[in-house]
Amino acid sequence: MRLDKMLAHLNYGSRSEVKKLIRKGFVMVNGEIILDDDYNTKEDDEVTIFGDVVSYEEKLYFMLNKPKNVVSATFDYYDKTVIDFFQGYEKRNLFPVGRLDIDTTGLLLITNDGELAHMLLSPKRHVYKTYKATLDKKFDPKDIIALENGVTLDDGYVTLPARIESFEENIVYISIREGKYHQVKRMFQAFDYEVVELNRESFGPLKLDSNLKLGEYRPLTKEELDLLMKSYENN
Repeated sequence: MRLDKMLAHLNYGSRSEVKKLIRKGFVMVNGEIILDDDYNTKEDDEVTIFGDVVSYEEKLYFMLNKPKNVVSATFDYYDKTVIDFFQGYEKRNLFPVGRLDIDTTGLLLITNDGELAHMLLSPKRHVYKTYKATLDKKFDPKDIIALENGVTLDDGYVTLPARIESFEENIVYISIREGKYHQVKRMFQAFDYEVVELNRESFGPLKLDSNLKLGEYRPLTKEELDLLMKSYENN
């Protein structure tokens, strides 16, 4: 990657400001002062600016615990977006992989890796997403078979079979492989339940970090990223 582009992405200034820093000799690559702002860095180069080592990763992967009243988009005229949490990454082209409804909380993958997002969201891959659904009344176990055989929604669409992972009283952990509009809520509505709270617990092999508070995020670990990559490579 070009040296000036890298440093601009890391918020050392605009492209023009970064070029000036390079030409004044404040930037070194592998211990050598670089005055050419067009210099192309390699993956294993050590870049320093003002004596500090620069850490740069071209592709970024974050786990966000999405709160309510935030839209799963990169921009919105009226509501706060999930990308608004990522201050300092404005130039990194981050976006959410898929979406959660504005009143749904939980795990959302944020990245700038378009190829991975495309693979994970491909209808052919059927990546399971697990939700914790809090219902307005006690769940009847007799509805498990119907939910796991596919549900006819209010518009006539028949969902793919779900999986009921567990349940207790009015809380049901349900896994689905699609992402139709308000799908989990509509599936339960077909059996006269209202979903009063909905939280996504997992996305494929990724599980929501219980240490993340609503609105907090962290980078994926190497182990999590490896699991995610393998999940679509093996499908």
